[in-house]
Amino acid sequence: MSKFISEKIKMKSGARLAAVQACYMAQFGQLPVDEVIEDFVQGKVGRFVIEENADGSNEELVEVGAIDTEYFENLVRGIQSSKEDLEKSLNSYLHGEWSYEKMNGTMQALLLCAVYELAHTTDVDTKVLIQEYVDLAYAFFTKNEPKMVNAVLDQIAKSVRS
Repeated sequence: MSKFISEKIKMKSGARLAAVQACYMAQFGQLPVDEVIEDFVQGKVGRFVIEENADGSNEELVEVGAIDTEYFENLVRGIQSSKEDLEKSLNSYLHGEWSYEKMNGTMQALLLCAVYELAHTTDVDTKVLIQEYVDLAYAFFTKNEPKMVNAVLDQIAKSVRS
């Protein structure tokens, strides 16, 4: 039996994925935030993902569903406006091989989005947010990164949502 997921929830999940991608593009592509947001909203970027078949032998481009553009824009703008504070906060939770500066850009963007939402989104349950970002980590990474995301976000959530 498949799990029922409303269109609204799918659109918010899509907005989170797009926000991670947009934050990465703004930082590492050194593109203006307004331009990146506009490109996503107009569908110029972020409309397709690469999916592997079950045995990993073949990849194909799959169109993603519509995103909640207002939620996406609020996330990206909020993250960009408080990026320095978010990075400082993350640095207090990350150490050793998992230090923020040593992480690749995708992981940095993912964690920035997650921490921003945990601190600023009160209408979404903590467990739901953490699961969303762990799922995104699994979409981008295959090793221990998703476990680290889960552990770090759990610590941060206890601090900012208690």
